[in-house]
Amino acid sequence: MTIHKEGTASIVLAAIIVAVASLIANYFLMPVYGWIYLIILLILIILFLFIVSFFRIPERNMTFGDNKIIAPADGKVVVIEEAEDPEYFKGKRLQVSIFMSPANVHVNRYPVSGEIVYNQYHKGKYLAAWHPKSSTDNERHSIVINQPGKGEILVKQIAGALARRICNYAKTGEKVKQNDELGFIKFGSRVDLLLPLGTKVNVELNQAVLGGVTVLATW
Repeated sequence: MTIHKEGTASIVLAAIIVAVASLIANYFLMPVYGWIYLIILLILIILFLFIVSFFRIPERNMTFGDNKIIAPADGKVVVIEEAEDPEYFKGKRLQVSIFMSPANVHVNRYPVSGEIVYNQYHKGKYLAAWHPKSSTDNERHSIVINQPGKGEILVKQIAGALARRICNYAKTGEKVKQNDELGFIKFGSRVDLLLPLGTKVNVELNQAVLGGVTVLATW
């Protein structure tokens, strides 16, 4: 397991806060209330390790295949339905949404190989990620990947109530490879995929999926 580059500043800041807080607690509590200091120290260590876990990148055996659409994120499938896309396709698409909790791995990956033909950031609200309007009202970053001979897929990174930072590495016109890093959403949120109607979905509602591993759908 490695730590993602997006976590460097957050982890250093958390380490400084933990160190300063523990020193202050030690100064005021240790002489008389040593047991309270130890409890505070334990809580601080647990919080620090929790923050570190946000930025972990576990080693995995990735799944590949030209006919396979791989999960772009860890989490739970919360939506499988036809939806109107007012942003790019201007019509109905098959939407599959993955909710990322704070405990999930937060790296986002390209579900297919192809060319980035659309890349757009949108300002917005910070509704809870499971809210139905979060797909269209929240802060988000959308990209469309065109896989030659197959079609186009829109991948949407959506900020939530806690996630206030979307990192996206895509560049319009760039050729990308399946399971390479698309970006990162700090502290959990949601990723939507808009697929062509008729695409075969291989997952069910409330199913846990692993980014880069689980086959969400097939062309």
